Order: sequence, then C-alpha cells, then structure tokens
Amino acid sequence: MEIQQTNLLLVCTLDQWDPFRVGPGNYDTEIADSVQAVHDLDDQVKLARKIQSIYEFSFEEIIPLENCIEISERLLEIKNNGSCAM
Repeated sequence: MEIQQTNLLLVCTLDQWDPFRVGPGNYDTEIADSVQAVHDLDDQVKLARKIQSIYEFSFEEIIPLENCIEISERLLEIKNNGSCAM
C-alpha cells in the first residue's frame, strides 16, 4: 500500500472515531497531528498518549487512555499493513 493510501485510511479512521461526539469533519487539525504521530511512533501506548495529548490540547478535555489505546492499535495496524505491502 502506498503512503498516500495509508494516510487516507488513517484520516478516515480518525474522522470516524469522533471521541467528543461533535461529528465527523470537525477534527482536521487533530487528525493531521495524529497521522504524523502514527508515522513517528511504533509503540501503541506512546502513540495513545500522544493522541490523547493532541486532542486534550484542542478540546481541553481528556479522552480516557483506554479509548486512545484502542484507536492507536487500529492506526498502527493500518500503518503496518501498508508498509508490509510495499
């Protein structure tokens, strides 16, 4: 899978996640920062903490770490499947 396809899947997954129930399409900045974090990090818990801090910075509300771990697992799976196909 090409990096562009991987990024589109990552963006779609994060957009559908909607942790604050504000509706898809309202997390552009957080999604961009989270996609970058996926490329920078390979550790599920570190990625979860990074995503948690990204969203906390924007919304001044903390997402439970368990929720962030779930999404980070999905994101890393997308990333790893993408790199295996190359």
